[in-house]
Amino acid sequence: MNSLTTDRPDVVVAGAGPTGLTLACELALAGVKVLVLERRTAVDTTVKAGAINTPSAEAYYRRGLLPALTEIQQEAMGRVSSFVARARETGAGELRPAPRFAGHFAALPLDGRLLDASDPEFGDPGPAATVGLVPQQRLEELLEARAAELGAEIRRGTEIKGFEADDDGVTVRTGAGTVRTGWLVGCDGGRSTVRKTAGFDFPGTDPEITGRQALVSMEGAEALGVGWQTTETGHYVHGPMPGRILTVEFDGPPADRESPVTAEELEASLRRVAGVDVTVTAVHSATRFTDNARQATAYRKGRVLLAGDAAHVHSPFGGQGLNLGVGDAMNLGWKLAATVRGDAPEGLLDTYTAERHPIGAWVLEWTRAQIAVMRPGPHARAMRAVVADLMGTAEGTTYFVKKISGAWQGYDLPGDHPLTGRSAPDLALADGTRLGDRLHRGRALLLDLHDDPAVRAAADGYAGRVELVTARCPERPETGALLVRPDGFVAWASGAGPADGLGAALRLWFGEPVLS
Repeated sequence: MNSLTTDRPDVVVAGAGPTGLTLACELALAGVKVLVLERRTAVDTTVKAGAINTPSAEAYYRRGLLPALTEIQQEAMGRVSSFVARARETGAGELRPAPRFAGHFAALPLDGRLLDASDPEFGDPGPAATVGLVPQQRLEELLEARAAELGAEIRRGTEIKGFEADDDGVTVRTGAGTVRTGWLVGCDGGRSTVRKTAGFDFPGTDPEITGRQALVSMEGAEALGVGWQTTETGHYVHGPMPGRILTVEFDGPPADRESPVTAEELEASLRRVAGVDVTVTAVHSATRFTDNARQATAYRKGRVLLAGDAAHVHSPFGGQGLNLGVGDAMNLGWKLAATVRGDAPEGLLDTYTAERHPIGAWVLEWTRAQIAVMRPGPHARAMRAVVADLMGTAEGTTYFVKKISGAWQGYDLPGDHPLTGRSAPDLALADGTRLGDRLHRGRALLLDLHDDPAVRAAADGYAGRVELVTARCPERPETGALLVRPDGFVAWASGAGPADGLGAALRLWFGEPVLS
């Protein structure tokens, strides 16, 4: 069989969705030679996720992508405004003044007017807090351009057929030939070829719903409610983009996931759930989904790793899927890059599963809980009423928003400082920069806020791995120094006193110092 390329990549990434492209950006930024293989010939136009959460927005802000995301969000908001205006003109059913939207749980919208934004668990994401409405398709376009700009090679129309892994690397077979690589990462979706071929265990719970999401042209839409609607037979969504519909029916999984979703199928489902005689005249994009919830027991087998939907699948309710994959990619990227370069401390790559698996498990439980209160039976509807009451309080709204936004996410890292293991606050430094600005190059950051000679001395021997920044931060006089990993999480922190434990933290995450 012919070779796919004569230029051996350090890492092959299977899949060019948000997870695979984010990982490719991280690896290329760290100087790793990466090849992305994607079976589709172009970005998938199927309507999918419509927003990113706080950790994803922080991640992209820290890589300099906030201006581009802001522009994408403005475009999306324009389409939402157009839909709402049109709905008002046509007298859409049950169109109410929209509250400040703060997310949804089990098809129940959260009213942002009840949110206690001062809760300290929300942290300090800085300008990243201004971005959220970012459709997946536009995000993929942005990430693909960025990955290519950084030097990643992206081969579309190239599907992985199989591979053989050994102690020294992986030989990947595709329809276009073979390629030998040091590492293979499966970011190839819920039915991952990489996961199945490698034999990862993938336990979980079976599906009980069929969901359909589409962009359509239709007649009779003015009789549909806007936003999430609950009926006797299920749930549906109309909007917030023109022509966007979604239905959820509790009649088991679809008999055929592969066949095209037709206008007749969408029309029949919408009529069953909404009880409205709409006519779907054209289908522009459509997909089916279920609540199949499964997670790989480990995310690594030797030189093969998993990320995103390849590692965990679940229903889309609550908007966690895309964001969970982005978090995987950010956590894995710098660790795999250090392993490829040869400067990773022992066991660094194993911390990927240790840190990300618990968050993935939580997301699966979060989506299962939503299914439990979305069922149409009387017991589930009684529980739904209780949940709705709780969500209608300030305490309840704040709790749910913290969970949905991802603001709670952190890692159990050594150290007792309250910032350790948390996403780094976006500190405003006295030199006019912010902490997020300092992470654009994807390097770890040792931030010395008190001009401490001991902190500077500890950084000796980590040139190229850890960037030392000495700068005042008037808003945080109680913080002496921060060691921030490339993924933006705090690995170590100190108060205004001695920098105890810094040397150990540097060795734990970045290996031994190399002194000249």
